[in-house]
Amino acid sequence: MRGSIDRARVLGSPHIGTYVVATDEIVLTPKGVERDFIEKVKEVLSVRDIIEVTIARTALIGIFSIAHGKTVIVPDIISDEEVDELKSYGLRVEVLETSNFNALGNIILHNSRSLFAHPELNKDIASRIASLLGANSYALGSIANIPTVGSAAVVTDRGGVVHPNASSEDLKKLSEFFGVEFDVGTVNFGIGFVKSGLVANNYGALVGELTTGPEIIRIMKALRVGE
Repeated sequence: MRGSIDRARVLGSPHIGTYVVATDEIVLTPKGVERDFIEKVKEVLSVRDIIEVTIARTALIGIFSIAHGKTVIVPDIISDEEVDELKSYGLRVEVLETSNFNALGNIILHNSRSLFAHPELNKDIASRIASLLGANSYALGSIANIPTVGSAAVVTDRGGVVHPNASSEDLKKLSEFFGVEFDVGTVNFGIGFVKSGLVANNYGALVGELTTGPEIIRIMKALRVGE
């Protein structure tokens, strides 16, 4: 149902966040994903446009891309054919020259209000990404001394969940910056890099199939799923 949470796997893996990107309008998945996963996306995330693609000829959509609405940002390691395929689905595709920062999903954390990026990302690039995603502000930094901030947390316009090593000061700063409350959590039986096993939008959340009941409850509260 709308506003729910469920366990899932993608291509047999519980690390669903490495393979999937979700907005309130679209979900990008690898080609050949399980029918069961597609049905869960429709039911839990309330998204009908589920688009099966490759990026850099891989299935690692969640590693190499970020998105908001129908805007998708990808690194320049993507092929021209893959860009054309994304555009054929009516998506706005922006290709960035990001030097050593091709794993956009791991270095960028954002909701519709704000964007937080790897501390060494070029500020002009961070500003451009924020503008493309419609975010009003951006900042560079780390979370719990983890520079790959996109891998360490997941945030929507309703709440955020972050690596358990995040301090109370980290939680306070993130909550103020993104305009939503953050809490710590884990996925897939204790993994702190929560993005690896969590795909969420403003309607619901999917977690890796190894995620425990207590982990799910914590994620639900942090992201305000079902409220």
